[in-house]
Amino acid sequence: MQCYLGVDVGSVSTNLVILDEVGHVVESVYVRTQGQPIVAVQEGLQQLEAGLNQAVDIIGVGTTGSARHLSGVIVGADIVKNEITAHAVAASQEVPGVQVVLEIGGQDSKIILLDNGVVVDFAMNTVCAAGTGSFLDHQSARLGIPIEDFGKHALKAEDGAMIAGRCSVFAESDMIHKQQVGYGLEDIVFGLCQALVRNYLNNLAKGKDIKTPIAFQGGVASNSGMKRAFEEALKEEIHVPEHHAVMGAIGAAILAKEEMLLDPRPTAFRGFGTAKLDYRTTSFACGGCENNCEVIKILVDDKVLARWGGRCGKWEVDHIRRQNLQPVGANCSTCEE
Repeated sequence: MQCYLGVDVGSVSTNLVILDEVGHVVESVYVRTQGQPIVAVQEGLQQLEAGLNQAVDIIGVGTTGSARHLSGVIVGADIVKNEITAHAVAASQEVPGVQVVLEIGGQDSKIILLDNGVVVDFAMNTVCAAGTGSFLDHQSARLGIPIEDFGKHALKAEDGAMIAGRCSVFAESDMIHKQQVGYGLEDIVFGLCQALVRNYLNNLAKGKDIKTPIAFQGGVASNSGMKRAFEEALKEEIHVPEHHAVMGAIGAAILAKEEMLLDPRPTAFRGFGTAKLDYRTTSFACGGCENNCEVIKILVDDKVLARWGGRCGKWEVDHIRRQNLQPVGANCSTCEE
């Protein structure tokens, strides 16, 4: 069966998805990144291959996420795209006519506005933990509640406790105060969900025209309490796609399919055996100009696979030319070499 592979590597999770030719999810895996994206991608490939109950022929690969370039080198990507594009594409397939995408991950969150499937506006929060899933993770640990059960408790609440959501530190102090004055556990849990939603809407959605249909995706969309809090705040129905936790990877796979149909060619996919290779990364300062860029280099068996990180692209071009056995000599506008 001919299929497409999508890889989404973030700071908290690494997601891999295989789609068939009509866009159905054949297999998906969710792996904790734990600060080791290479290891996470290799583990994901192993789990993905083990979970397949039939032979597949990967004819296109796409990568996205904060480590999209690194993972693209490891797996052999045919296309590398940012997570805004990937999430928008996936949402358009899973929720027909979607106009707003609410996405909350472990370390960042984003809102995407679409018009007829085209991204017209977006905003991201990558700085404050109070607007991300780590906020709920931290508070659930303090309450002694598994994060998987957070939504169940939130749905039992009649009304949420008013908890400050502008800062995770102040929210924790407020939560402790609510416990001390006798608020029930369910009301506190739902109050935390409401606090995260308020912070999200005030920071990312302020001044934006929120139209339906609205899709809610990312790992935090598994929390039914968050869905309830968004619906109460927006007074609109919120759609949570079936594969909400791996939508970035689904989008990457869809983009890979579009790329290979537009420009038919053999895929660059390195195969599932990539999981057994010994990859390592190093870095160095270019020193070719005053920018003093840090250039990342990835190697396997002491062979350089790729370089990136410079502003001018000199090292990337140099590597491509060496691979093609072409002479190097073109100057760039930033560096004199």
